[in-house]
Formats: sequence, C-alpha cells, structure tokens
Amino acid sequence: MAESFHKKIPGISFWFSITWIILVTTIAICADFLPLLEYDHMDWDNPEASPGTCVEKQVNDNNGEQIYQKKIYLLGTDTMGRDIFTRLIFGTRISLTIGLAVPVIGLIFGGIFGMLAGFYRGKIETVMMATMDIILAFPGIVLMLAITFYLGPGIKNLVIALGILVIPAFTRVARANTLKFAQSEFVQAARMMGQKDVGIMIFEILPNILIPMAAYALMLVGYMIMVEGVLSFLGLGVQAPVPSWGGMIADGKEVLDQAPFIALFPSFIMFLTVLSFNLMGDYLRNLVDTKEGQL
Repeated sequence: MAESFHKKIPGISFWFSITWIILVTTIAICADFLPLLEYDHMDWDNPEASPGTCVEKQVNDNNGEQIYQKKIYLLGTDTMGRDIFTRLIFGTRISLTIGLAVPVIGLIFGGIFGMLAGFYRGKIETVMMATMDIILAFPGIVLMLAITFYLGPGIKNLVIALGILVIPAFTRVARANTLKFAQSEFVQAARMMGQKDVGIMIFEILPNILIPMAAYALMLVGYMIMVEGVLSFLGLGVQAPVPSWGGMIADGKEVLDQAPFIALFPSFIMFLTVLSFNLMGDYLRNLVDTKEGQL
C-alpha cells in the first residue's frame, strides 16, 4: 500500500518534465512577440560565428542618418550566418506541431477503431485488425516518399503520413484495453439499464482506456519529434528556409569539426524535450499499473 502511494507522488523527474514542456511550448507560442531576428536573415559577414558574438553594423535610420546597430548572436550563427537562437525558437513550433499532432490523429482514429474491434469482436474485429496489419507491414519510408512525391513536402502532408502510420499502434492499445472492460460488471449493468452501445463505449469504456492511451501518446510525442528530425535530416521533412530541429542538425553536420555548436544546440534541445515527454509517459504508465494492481 505504501509502495503504491509513493508511485502516485510526482517526483523530481515529473516536475522537471512538466516545467520544460511548459517553457518550450510557451516560447514557441510567443515567438512572434519576442524581440528576435528573422529566422531566415543571413549575415554573410559572420557565418559560423561562435556563441556570444557581438556585431556592430552601420545602417541608415528613417531620417537617412547613419547609426550603429548592435546585434548579439547568443548561440552563434550557422553556415549561412542565420541566428541559431532565433531558428531554435521558431523550429520548436515545427517540431512540437508534428510531435503533438501525429499522436492526436492516432489517438482519435486508433481509439475509435480499437474500441469498435474490442467491443463488437467477430467480423468487425477481423476486418479492422487485418487492415491495421497491412498498414504496419507497409514500409513507412515508402509511404513518406510517395506522399512527398505526389502531394509535395510540407508540415500538413508530413503529419498526415505519420498519422496514418501510428493509427495501427493506437488501435491495438485501444483494442487490448477495451477487451478487459467490455465484459466487466459495470458494463453489464449499464447494458441492463438500457444504455445503448455508443453510450457504453463513450461513458463506460472510454474513461478507462483513455489514460493508457494517453501514456502511450506521450511516449510517442518524443518519438515523433525524433522522426521529424530524421526526416528533415534526410530532406523529407520541412523544407528550407523554415527551421526545424532536424533541419538545423542537418545543416551543421558538414562543419562538426569547425563549428560543432551548430548541430549541438538543436540536438541538446531535442534531447531534453524528448526526455521530458518520455518521463511524463512513464509517470502516467506507473499510475495505470498502480491502479490495475489495486483492482
């Protein structure tokens, strides 16, 4: 009993994760309101500038008078002289959008398909699970290449392609958990009281399978952020000059010996973000395990 109680108490890892996720999300949302340079502004006089580089330039103001403009590249510049700090912040939008949107698609459609398969069984279950097996067997990289070729690269098409690929996994999670509750006493009681199948699935089964699916979704967020990074690294993700963490890492791979910070900073931010979502998923999974152990 004491052990299960301690599992429910959030530890340091939980508070670190939630704090980092809130911080990163807030910065991404408020990026347009921050005093930042344009993410595609190129300073050809200062490519691969080291972190903390201060630059003064003579420019003309609105009255035509010459003034000195001071810029500080907090995290340095990349090979094209673009501010790494600015690109990290705007790249957060892309990585979080893909990382969060893809699991949401899987959660919604996979949850519906999984509940239907686990609740009705029979032919419905056979057809749905066979369809999911076909999607799982289809090479994901081929689907990505096909969508990129026919629809073109972009965030929307990337989210659709990845969303299709994760639906089978969510379907299996939803089906497995639905099977545990479909024949439970509270479901039988609801059916005897005249509640329809749709109401039983929404009000009786869904609340019980939502936490396990949410735990899996949080784990998948971190994985999708890494997938976006790999696809951008391979040129299948977001296209330049729009920044993403994977694209920034790809830009810095050629100058690792001269300016390792170009790839190091986005790699470190990606590492912390993926770690935070994984720790959050572990916490939710521990809650589910504790709840099941008490039943």
